[in-house]
Amino acid sequence: MISFTLFALIIVGLFILLRLYLIRTALFSAVNKCLHCIEDKVHVYQFFKVPELNENHQENQFYRKVLSYVNSLSSIEDSDFTNLFSGSKSNDIILCLDDNQVVFDTFLGARMSWKNEIDAKTRKRTFVLRIKKKDKRRILQSYLQHIHTVSDEIDQKWREIKLFINTELSQRWRSVPLAHPVTIDTMVMDMDLKNRIKSDVEAFLKSKQYYHRLGRVWKRSYLLYGPSGTGKSSFVVAMAKLLNYDVYDIDLSKVSDDSDLKLLLLQTRPKSLIVVEDLDRFLSDNSAGSSVSLSGVLNFMDGIVNSCTGDEKVMVFTMNCKDLIDPVVLRPGRVDVHIYFPLCNFNSFKTLASSYLGVKDHKLFPHVEEIFETGATMSPAEIAELMVMNRSSPSRALKSVITALQINGDARAGKAGLRLSESKSPDEGSMLSWKDVSSPAMKEVRKLYNVLRLKKSGASDHQLHRELSLIER
Repeated sequence: MISFTLFALIIVGLFILLRLYLIRTALFSAVNKCLHCIEDKVHVYQFFKVPELNENHQENQFYRKVLSYVNSLSSIEDSDFTNLFSGSKSNDIILCLDDNQVVFDTFLGARMSWKNEIDAKTRKRTFVLRIKKKDKRRILQSYLQHIHTVSDEIDQKWREIKLFINTELSQRWRSVPLAHPVTIDTMVMDMDLKNRIKSDVEAFLKSKQYYHRLGRVWKRSYLLYGPSGTGKSSFVVAMAKLLNYDVYDIDLSKVSDDSDLKLLLLQTRPKSLIVVEDLDRFLSDNSAGSSVSLSGVLNFMDGIVNSCTGDEKVMVFTMNCKDLIDPVVLRPGRVDVHIYFPLCNFNSFKTLASSYLGVKDHKLFPHVEEIFETGATMSPAEIAELMVMNRSSPSRALKSVITALQINGDARAGKAGLRLSESKSPDEGSMLSWKDVSSPAMKEVRKLYNVLRLKKSGASDHQLHRELSLIER
């Protein structure tokens, strides 16, 4: 009887040990939580908040560093809720702390915690650091410097360019990775112009001391203008990759007023590329319900707020046509560099054929060149699409381009004839439409033509001088 009882006790003991072994993780967790609760009652803590926005509603740069650092901690796996996101590679999984969750960290023998707080009403985010008062003087400064170092290493390792777009929500800027594959080297544009742009960008990046010595804000502004489909938007992406800057694409139709536009600008980061597309359309026909004025746009381009948003910024404005824009919008200081994006010519056509079809020469090239010489043209985007659709057969692709160019040339000739037949006077019918070109000879011809036109109309010397000044710009 005794031996049976002893055997039963042994079985029960083994079962209990096995049960404890199987649930040891839960037990350890429960014991640790109990010990931490006791520790919280014994020690005095101090709290430090790291808000997402500062008092000027600008992004707190240290918040970004804390976010990178906290999400890199191995202890994030022990929090009650952790978000899982796919990384830049298909097999990468990124862990991110969920809202109102706590993660623990240790540094130089001290233990502290971070909580990711979010306000239920304003949706503003704040990291809260809790540290023992007795450890604060000993490690706080070293710990904050440690966060800076680790976050910089993480950003350098996982750096990816982001595209920010403005919304009408409380969180004004939303971002997505800028995954467009275009680069400055793959852009179809004049090689000399491409090299000059590269040199201009490189000179800008090295000019911090020069700008500051002159008392100027370290920024550069570009105007990209030309017909649709000529590569202006792709060039913005290529420039962002060349600079390694994030892109802030501002939709003026979603900006409520001039003050709101200033706040958006204040919330951009240093080392960023700020883009406003189709500015000519917005200025000429502001029917989207926006209350942004011309004065607000001018202050956005080079006002006091612009100088308070941090150094090393590039602003890019795109237009289809700049001829009808008030010259005050495009004066130096607001726009430093004007880049014209033309329709396709034979040289750019050959570049497209080499890139899209792998063809550097073809028996149909002379025929294509003849059509271009007649004045027929298309946008690079239109020609590229025809090549993509017929990429399995270069000959068929080139024939489709020839057909499209011929149709386009006939349409242009018809429109030109219609305009001539509708002209009211010989002077109107013979008016020339000059394009901005880089050739000095063409600039002189353009200048001479405008002077002769003004003299013929009886303009004063003051008007002639003013016209020449505007042309030079």
